[in-house]
Amino acid sequence: MRRILAPAIALLAAGTLRAQQPAAPKPVALDAIVAVVGDQPITRYDLTEARLARIQRREVKEPTDSAGLAVLDSAVLDDLVQDELILQKAKDLKIEVTDAEITPDVDRQVKETRSQFPNESEFTTALAKASLGTPAEYRRFLMDQYRRQMTRQKVLRKLTQDAKIIPINVTDAEVAAEFEKSKEFLPKKPASVTFKQIVIAPAPSAPAKEVARVKAESLLAELKRGGDFERIAKRESMDPLTKETGGDMGWMRRGGNFPEFERWLFGVGFQAALSPGQMSPVVETPYGYHIIRVDRVQPGEVKARQILIVPKIDSADIVRTQKLADSVMGRWKAGVPFDTLAKKFHDFAGKEETSLLTPFARDSLPVSYQKAFLLRKTSEIVTFQIPGAAAHPDIPKFVVAQILTVDEGGDRTLEELKAAVRSELAQRGGIRRYIDGLKKQTYVSVRLNGLADASPGKP
Repeated sequence: MRRILAPAIALLAAGTLRAQQPAAPKPVALDAIVAVVGDQPITRYDLTEARLARIQRREVKEPTDSAGLAVLDSAVLDDLVQDELILQKAKDLKIEVTDAEITPDVDRQVKETRSQFPNESEFTTALAKASLGTPAEYRRFLMDQYRRQMTRQKVLRKLTQDAKIIPINVTDAEVAAEFEKSKEFLPKKPASVTFKQIVIAPAPSAPAKEVARVKAESLLAELKRGGDFERIAKRESMDPLTKETGGDMGWMRRGGNFPEFERWLFGVGFQAALSPGQMSPVVETPYGYHIIRVDRVQPGEVKARQILIVPKIDSADIVRTQKLADSVMGRWKAGVPFDTLAKKFHDFAGKEETSLLTPFARDSLPVSYQKAFLLRKTSEIVTFQIPGAAAHPDIPKFVVAQILTVDEGGDRTLEELKAAVRSELAQRGGIRRYIDGLKKQTYVSVRLNGLADASPGKP
């Protein structure tokens, strides 16, 4: 039985390093059994592998003496026994994991591991040195590990749902002790910011809008004369998401589009919805000018096509938008409320966020944001340019943002993690209590370091 799951590349690295060490000039003992759970043995090889995995995952320090190694092995073996009891419980609960459930994760892991090597030959050699066999054997190994991992998760989820596992009460002292024990293994907190923003999208000029409207009206006239909707959509529509499919927007529900658009799909007030085969007049939304045709209708859903004509945005519109962003920044600094400015200028049509109040890691921000926020302090207001929407990346938008908080990152604190640590300890304690009950019903024999501690329960 093998402990789940050290990153594959770490296993390879560890295996390679071990393989490079000179062989000890003494006989190699056969693998020993260090525990038996029901009819399943746990070997010293399993224990060693699980211990190395914990060290590689930086969950524990590598022992520096035999006493420390004995303590760690005892704890790791206890977890292995727990896992085996849970896996055996899956049979009683008739819980299974199919290949289809784990294959995507296994494929991803194999691909990630393979990418660490320049060619297939070196990859295969590293697998062999790490005692992971051939690429095919390595894949089977991962399938087994992921199956065990998902089985364990399913069993614990089922037992928790059925109230067989009940979290225990945990004291503040226990939370503090757990934090102290594990804090050196926690990843550093990344530098982060929170901010609120007004994103301003360039708007077309009145003459450009009129040109687009006239174009849309001419296409509508062509359609009314018998033109093929799908063919014209492929030829003329400016929506990159639907153009190639003849304007097909798929099935839509109410609330997923602009009100001006949806009133033709679902009806509103005195205006009835379009029937299958009917077309709308030219409809204006923040995206441009649409011609809509309903294809099919079923309860709560409408399948429709569209032709979209977008007014042209030119360099003068972009310059005008940049000046507007500078003006908005000035008004914000002068005391005009954020909500007032956002309501008037923010690009809600583009589904842009206004307030990002959950700490956002600086290095996860788009490059334009990283540069704009570099060395900025709390409450500062800045304006900068960002790429446009995916459909029109060549048309930039402009951001006016205020930094609300700045956290330079570093070590995590007890206060930040208290709730998470308490929840983890409570759940862990509930699992431990349930496992203790399983041990009374299952034969468990621990034989670490030659000591036998057998508790024969019900056969």
